[in-house]
Amino acid sequence: MIAIIKYNAGNVSSVQNALRSLGCDSIITNDISTLKKADKIIFPGVGAASSAMNYLREKSLVEAIRGITKPFLGICLGQQLMCKYSEEGDTKCLGIFDTVVKLFPPKNKVPHIGWNNFENIKGSLFKQVLPTDDVYFVHSYYTEICQHTIASCNYINPFSAALNKDNFFATQFHPEKSSLVGKQILKNFIEL
Repeated sequence: MIAIIKYNAGNVSSVQNALRSLGCDSIITNDISTLKKADKIIFPGVGAASSAMNYLREKSLVEAIRGITKPFLGICLGQQLMCKYSEEGDTKCLGIFDTVVKLFPPKNKVPHIGWNNFENIKGSLFKQVLPTDDVYFVHSYYTEICQHTIASCNYINPFSAALNKDNFFATQFHPEKSSLVGKQILKNFIEL
């Protein structure tokens, strides 16, 4: 069973539908004991960093997430919240990845919406995926390139399209909206 973290951020049902199309059972929850019983956890999101972090703190999910030892996948806002800080709302985040989230300059070219490919990819999350494959992005803030970057992309400047540290994986793009390539990436996560 895969647990999808509910934290007042959008896109949760899209992820659940994508998992269902792969024949995978999932549950949407913010209950810590349910998260601990899950085989894998997905942390999706479309929303604002500060209000999402406030919700995680109110529900005592911050330390619970940091302590997860099972395969964990953050998507879009989920990736950004896994970093140490976001310029969006001057927000202290989870600190799983030692990097920061910044607003794309210049402001008249924000947000980055649409299909884009990778600069490079590595690791088990990208098995049977090519750097030339396109995935779907929609974001105004980006994660800097860091030692945890396993895929990069370029929009105005290079940024981390995906991150990995131990059991924690994250994608800035939306695999659940990225057609067959996204389906393969979700399948790779399920098979970890």
